Amino acid sequence: MREHRLIRQVSEWRRLRAVELDELGWPEVLIAEALDVSKGTVSRWLAIARIEGVEALRGHIGGGHPPKLTAEQLAMVPELLWHGAEAYGFRGDVWTCPRIAQVIRWEFGVSYHKDHVSRLMKELGWTPQIPITRAVQRDETAIERWRVEVWPELRRQAVRERRTLVFIDESGFYLLPGKVKTYGPKGQTPVLDKWLTRDHLSVMAGCTPAGKVYTLVRPESLSSTHSVVFLEHLLRQTGKRLLIIWDGSPIHRWKAVQEWLAKGGAKRVHLEPLPGYAPDLNPWDAGGWHHLKHVELRNVSCMDLEELHLELHLAIGRLRQKPHLIHSFFAAAGLSL
Repeated sequence: MREHRLIRQVSEWRRLRAVELDELGWPEVLIAEALDVSKGTVSRWLAIARIEGVEALRGHIGGGHPPKLTAEQLAMVPELLWHGAEAYGFRGDVWTCPRIAQVIRWEFGVSYHKDHVSRLMKELGWTPQIPITRAVQRDETAIERWRVEVWPELRRQAVRERRTLVFIDESGFYLLPGKVKTYGPKGQTPVLDKWLTRDHLSVMAGCTPAGKVYTLVRPESLSSTHSVVFLEHLLRQTGKRLLIIWDGSPIHRWKAVQEWLAKGGAKRVHLEPLPGYAPDLNPWDAGGWHHLKHVELRNVSCMDLEELHLELHLAIGRLRQKPHLIHSFFAAAGLSL
């Protein structure tokens, strides 16, 4: 029964979302692709909404116990998981049913058995697979509005309030080399020796429109405590109040950050979230991480974390000497300077 109610909730969300996307000007073929239904189904939903009203698309409430998660909470699950398992402190960026169950428990205070999580994820359209880099849930209109309207206003706010504007993002650096093409004798493919291990360095990085780069490197998964440490580091390094732009990762929202803001941090730091599913708005995602991994550290195979840390330190040092590259990352994100 619970599974049937969950199916009805997801179906209702799809119908209502189709109307929202239609009002935003999306063509029916793209709405169908985004919601994983046929174009004919979308046409039928929109016809019902026009004739009978949007309320006609809502599902009928059945009897029995109410679902543990509301429709709104259920719709939030994919965006929470999109930040990656390491953002929640798990070792290795892999989602499993027990891990997803733990996240639901942390975020909503609701407990699910791992077997039920498997069914829930299937109904949400999530299956075990190689991760994709762009989510179909992106609101392209909202993202473009942020790029054209919100970003210029944030720049003016930073100048007006004398704040240093910093984009912050996180990534992992593994002992596995960032492989790129290299010349070698014909018929003799070059070989890179590597350690097969998930040991890695977690890096939190920030960049400014002026071309400055700041980093925090740790040999474990980052947490909200690390976010606080990095914010305090930025305050010391810049000597100014901050305007921080970052995504909705849990390490940016959880207890340590909230407590730090409540104890006075909010007077010195203004936090601005990016739109959901929009990593390409962050200059580091648009170019910074790729440059470090596949340009500065291309084909570099390290034997242990100490060597990796040294090579990463040298790579960041080289990048800091090239502020024009930082400016290009902003351009790649579509952000004017």
